[in-house]
Amino acid sequence: MKNEVLSAIAARRSCRAYQPEQIKPEELQAVVEAGTWAPTALNRQSPVIVAVQDKATRDQLSAMNAQIMGRDGDPFYGAPTVLVVLADQTIPTYVEDGSLVLGNLLLAASSIGLGSCWINRAKETFDTEEGKALLRKWSLDPERYRGVGNCILGYPAAGGIKPAAPRKADYVVHV
Repeated sequence: MKNEVLSAIAARRSCRAYQPEQIKPEELQAVVEAGTWAPTALNRQSPVIVAVQDKATRDQLSAMNAQIMGRDGDPFYGAPTVLVVLADQTIPTYVEDGSLVLGNLLLAASSIGLGSCWINRAKETFDTEEGKALLRKWSLDPERYRGVGNCILGYPAAGGIKPAAPRKADYVVHV
């Protein structure tokens, strides 16, 4: 049984190489709007999406992320846009809520031909003093909001998207 949604889910892949040009405003709007439609526990809508297209801020986030990994290089693979997903940690399901937002962002990006990838370490990034300063700069309370993940976006470069790996045989257990 196939339909447009199931086909979009099966077609989505992580992109790990991007062209340098910025995505179009209408593409960004479509992706972030899809994120706002993600289900959240009791419809509390605990997540916040911070759309970062300012190169200096994007590069700062990349450097912070790389430092947490103990590596050099760009963990954002050259993507020009970073969607930082944060959520209100006073909500018991904030990680789950933010994860569903990230899933919607990734699917929406793929469905309109953008490359995307979930990049971890948002929690660690925004637990630092530098990260908390960014939250304050963005008018978000650093004692309330925790990082859940980053969704990088851009136009895929050659070789940026690999074919899907086969699904493992024991992925589903029927009871």
